Amino acid sequence: MAEAQVVEGKATPRGRFPHVKVVGDLVFVSGTSSRRPDNSFAGADVDGMGVTDLDIRVQTRAVIENIRDILEAVGADLSDLVQVTTYLVNMNDFGGYNEVYAEFFDESGPTRTTVAVHQLPHPHLLIEIQAVARLAPKEETR
Repeated sequence: MAEAQVVEGKATPRGRFPHVKVVGDLVFVSGTSSRRPDNSFAGADVDGMGVTDLDIRVQTRAVIENIRDILEAVGADLSDLVQVTTYLVNMNDFGGYNEVYAEFFDESGPTRTTVAVHQLPHPHLLIEIQAVARLAPKEETR
């Protein structure tokens, strides 16, 4: 049985898909960005003159925190991740992304693939991550 969920309190998906889908003990997290529920973006500031400042470190941290919140909604956490795929608009941001990623994970964490993409669904997005987790087995009640 599969259970799909749009997580309350997170930014509404910009299409007809869930934030997360649980199939058996596997948890599939849709591509997640730094978008907030009010449709603004963490790590994207625009001044009064229209100059945009995008920060890969702030966006990466917000994406991972959003994934953490989505996982918590189905009874999982970041330690349950087994695989992540990261999409970067610019590989020049790889260093900053890697730096923040290392605050959350080490070599015992999920497997990872990082690819460069031409663009993401909004011009203020530098990064998007999709993930797969495995729910910990429920302890048997005796």
